[in-house]
Amino acid sequence: MLFGSLILLVVALVSVGLEVLDSEDIGSSPALEFVVVLLIVVLFFARFGYFLWFELGPRGATPGKRAVGIRIAARGGGRLTAEAVIARNLVRDVEVWIPAVFAVSGGAGLGGAVGWAAGGWLAVFVLFPFFNRDALRAGDLVAGTWVVEAERRKLLPAMSVATPSTSEYRFGEAELGVYGEHELQVLEAVLRQGSPEAERQVMEAICGKLGWEAGRGDERAFLEAFYTALRARLERNMRFGRRKKDKLS
Repeated sequence: MLFGSLILLVVALVSVGLEVLDSEDIGSSPALEFVVVLLIVVLFFARFGYFLWFELGPRGATPGKRAVGIRIAARGGGRLTAEAVIARNLVRDVEVWIPAVFAVSGGAGLGGAVGWAAGGWLAVFVLFPFFNRDALRAGDLVAGTWVVEAERRKLLPAMSVATPSTSEYRFGEAELGVYGEHELQVLEAVLRQGSPEAERQVMEAICGKLGWEAGRGDERAFLEAFYTALRARLERNMRFGRRKKDKLS
């Protein structure tokens, strides 16, 4: 609704501007000058409002990005902020639009050298991603963001576990990073089966991998706590385009 209203306003302003332009010269028409200034302001806010509206949403992507399966994410793994989105898109103007306008117009009569300089400016920013480890645009570097693949697949629905919120088991990132989605599914199958012997064997295997000493009598509680923590980590990483299919990946 908001963007529909903005589009109608822009169309109305353009129509008024064209009518005034047909009848008067821009330099001698305060009305036309006002319309032009207002149009520039509206287009500016509509353009940046478009990116803010979609990239700060739950999908972190504009319709175009969603169509090709990518999204914007904060490099630190936190929530994407309005400041980051604005900075990223402001730098895009410096990277692309300003030099492109000068390159096409040849510096508005200032000589061919300006056009060549603008072309060089544009080339530097176009090639910038090839000269840093994460292939970041200058805008992403400034804003602390990057473009990641929008994972369409999700984990299978979680099983219900009876792990209390005050579980004595705590697992760190390094310990949870040992296993992936395949191991999570195997663990879920063992928990659904409910075989004490199978649970004992799986607990010993996990503890051996983590460097822990396996206890006795609390196999089910340990496995449920590990299942809950591992699933939460995998789902969190998938939201940022990082997927671990198994322990070897």
